[in-house]
Amino acid sequence: MSAQNAKISAGTPGTEKTAATVGSSQWDLVMTRVFDAPRELVFRAWTDTRHVAHWWGPKGFTNPVCEMDARAGGALRIHMRAPDGMVYPMKGVFQEVVEPQRLVFVASALDANDNSMFDVLTTVTFAEQHEKTKLTLQLRVIKATAMAPQYLKGMEMGWTQSLDKLGDHLAKMEHQR
Repeated sequence: MSAQNAKISAGTPGTEKTAATVGSSQWDLVMTRVFDAPRELVFRAWTDTRHVAHWWGPKGFTNPVCEMDARAGGALRIHMRAPDGMVYPMKGVFQEVVEPQRLVFVASALDANDNSMFDVLTTVTFAEQHEKTKLTLQLRVIKATAMAPQYLKGMEMGWTQSLDKLGDHLAKMEHQR
């Protein structure tokens, strides 16, 4: 598949220039968002469970389980609860943590038996940009079972909504500083 670029309206105050690119495989994705917040704050929002629990997941989702050890080799575990009550568990392992510049982790979406349906190599970079933060999210599916496509087809929309929620949460964090 050739790369496709799509401009998406951010729709969230304090964010701009959201772009998504479908990469070399059907499910690979690169998204960029500029947040009106300092890089250290945006990095903390990604690595502190007190913050991650507020913004991770699509609109209307909550995270009754949100645990992470943000260091190389550290684990993460998040259970996203949909508005209908369905829970979508995931777990992962951090590969690289370079504060406040970069996070790399492999995340696995789990089935009812705690088996991975698909694994995604996730790279998040945080770049200073005129007192704002340019966040780049790279997602590469590295393993997928036959069950994966029904979930992966919503990955771009889910991450777009998560980043919208992150923008809202960052505005609250900035206000509390």
